[in-house]
Amino acid sequence: MTQLTFRDTRDYVAIDVDKGIDHRTGKLVHADAEAPEGYERLAKCKFCKHYQAEDASNGCCTAAAPAFAAYGDMIAITCEDFTAVH
Repeated sequence: MTQLTFRDTRDYVAIDVDKGIDHRTGKLVHADAEAPEGYERLAKCKFCKHYQAEDASNGCCTAAAPAFAAYGDMIAITCEDFTAVH
């Protein structure tokens, strides 16, 4: 598995676009900083087999018919069709 950034982990809570809180340590961290090994990946569209990227940040979800617009960083915790890509 590739190294995750904090913004892609379940233990990160955003304060603003650039920084947030690491729930494991309680410390302020940059969103794009690499998270230490062992952090769990957050369910996001870009990590789903149904997501087809159209460019760097936008794409579509093919889990439903018709397919609909989605963006890679959309959180998919409540999506019933989310299927993780490893």
